[in-house]
Amino acid sequence: MSEILIIAEKPSVAATIAAALGAKEKRDGYIAGSGYLVSWCVGHLVQLAEAAAYGEQYRKWSYDSLPILPQEWQYTVAADKGKQFKILKDLMQRSDVSEVVNACDAGREGELIFRFVYHQAGCKKPFTRLWISSMETDAIKSGFDNLKDGRGYDALYHSALCRAKADWLIGINATRLFSCLYGKTLNVGRVQTPTLKMLVDRDAAIMNFKKEKYYHVCLMLPGAEAASAKIRAADEASELKAACEASEVVCTSLTREKKTVAPPKLFDLTSLQREANRIYGYTAKQTLDLAQTLYEKKLLTYPRTDSAFLTDDMGETATGIIKVLCEKLSFMEGADFSPEIAKVLNSKKVSDHHAIIPTMELAKADLTALPESERNILTLAGARLLMATAEPYSFEAVTAVFSCADHEFTAKGKAVIAAGWKDMERLYRATLKKKPDSDDENELVLDVPDFTEGQTFENPVAKVTEHETTPPKPHNEASLLSAMERAGNEDTDPDAERRGLGTPATRAAVIEKLVKGGFIERKGKQLLPTKDGTNLVCVLPDSLTSPQLTAAWENNLTQIAKGNADPAAFMQGIEAMTQELVKTYASVLGEKQELFKTEKTELGKCPRCKSPVYEGKKNYYCSNKECGFTMWKNDRFFEERKTAFTPKIAAALLKSGKATVKKLYSPKTGKTYDGTVLLADTGGKYVNYKVTISKNKQLE
Repeated sequence: MSEILIIAEKPSVAATIAAALGAKEKRDGYIAGSGYLVSWCVGHLVQLAEAAAYGEQYRKWSYDSLPILPQEWQYTVAADKGKQFKILKDLMQRSDVSEVVNACDAGREGELIFRFVYHQAGCKKPFTRLWISSMETDAIKSGFDNLKDGRGYDALYHSALCRAKADWLIGINATRLFSCLYGKTLNVGRVQTPTLKMLVDRDAAIMNFKKEKYYHVCLMLPGAEAASAKIRAADEASELKAACEASEVVCTSLTREKKTVAPPKLFDLTSLQREANRIYGYTAKQTLDLAQTLYEKKLLTYPRTDSAFLTDDMGETATGIIKVLCEKLSFMEGADFSPEIAKVLNSKKVSDHHAIIPTMELAKADLTALPESERNILTLAGARLLMATAEPYSFEAVTAVFSCADHEFTAKGKAVIAAGWKDMERLYRATLKKKPDSDDENELVLDVPDFTEGQTFENPVAKVTEHETTPPKPHNEASLLSAMERAGNEDTDPDAERRGLGTPATRAAVIEKLVKGGFIERKGKQLLPTKDGTNLVCVLPDSLTSPQLTAAWENNLTQIAKGNADPAAFMQGIEAMTQELVKTYASVLGEKQELFKTEKTELGKCPRCKSPVYEGKKNYYCSNKECGFTMWKNDRFFEERKTAFTPKIAAALLKSGKATVKKLYSPKTGKTYDGTVLLADTGGKYVNYKVTISKNKQLE
């Protein structure tokens, strides 16, 4: 009997697929049953090899070895994933396996993950493609009833492969180039570097901002205030106030305009991350991780999507989910809601996956049993589905214009006609522990009374209000994600597969990589560039800091994915760009290395010569080379007592010759105690230490 091998992207996804297909026998690295063998990758099992694989000369970073341009690309199995790759390879080579199903995530990256494993294992067996957006049992079964020929996705694979190779060439060569030039590891990437530049530009705009005062003169009319245009000078505002109070006010125009605000769209990943950051303060990565967990629990549809619509055939599904939401979400209790499903259906605007919505599994779920963070994301996605299918918000905007002392004054207001989706938003937000920042649209505007054109008021009361121009706000994750999403869009084809910087699935990782690399830092919700981040942007060419490179790539990659462009020609262009980059910056070698010099923090003064003492990788050392005073982090004294020799302890010893240390280990008794470590320096090659215990302190 022949078996069908199914390869998923993650163990949890494989387990869900296996359960849907009736495969229940757990084996080492796969699940068997009902004619299926269900196994899994662990993310990128196989990846492009590191530079050193192409020759020993590339093991060490040097300018002379650049550019690195592989003629024959090599691949490697991730060091910690060798066992699972061998299991997959053995399964593919089994004589009873007749075909392979690519069940990795339905998208460019999922295609690449599968193909790398398939090729690295030397598999030649026919393969098909599972393409689904939900891990519900019915969706999985339907997907297997409609498997596609795997070769039909060759163009998508070539597009993914080109993107991976291009990122490797630019990333490896640019990182090594600028690291060698400036004497510090400087990670350069097609997506992360333009993202960093947006933060640096915003920081510069804030730093260079100069506050300016301005004034308004406000007329206190019956039931309303009418304000003048901005006035730059205080004395001019005072003069106008006095003139108005001695004059007549005439209503010169009154306009009433009905306005409608359409409901918000359903969530794609980026908009979900933005809203979760704004409401709950979650980072982009936290939101992605939570959404992925909910997806694997079958409570949420596939999160790594850039679509904000459902397919045309999902109307019945959406109606059913909304019914469940009305029963499950507390703020919908007693609400009479008739959803307008059609407005969220549009197959033409769905690429790889439809928008993120809860699944019908919600009906069986106990929301109170979920961790609060997961419940928040699920509720947020549910509330968005309800709002997106609600009626528009409509209101009457009233604008009254007045003339007084040869100046124009304006009063604005609005009257709600139909609350629509805003009412649902209000109910949802009332359940939140912490009120999020409001949009301008939600700001309270006072109703304007019924003035009439030609109406007059004698000697009105007036006042002067003082204001200041405000600088741009620092980016938070919500605003940065929006900026990444929009970046370079004016240069990107409307039908490009990906727009903006990165993909919805990778933007969170880009932000985290910049934080980890020390180029940006978090302060509360704010994301700020560090000194190194600012300097890096300053020394890089515009071609690497501009989103236009990504736009150009995506235009080409989209055409490759459609079979309309040559992958080889694209790669030739990337290689030429790499060569030009290395050639252009040859003259900078050895210059400006001080830019990225690490600023050392002084721990204290040397007890021998009073010079500053700094922290090294393995020690705390005197900056005076002739002195020789050194405290080693791995000193036997601390190791025997199972205590880390921290900078805090070192600083205390330098300041007063003693440091209070908790839970010191006693080799004699095997117990711990609190004691005082004393610096017992005799001026020799090695520094000595002693410990004292309080007389009334017993060993614990």
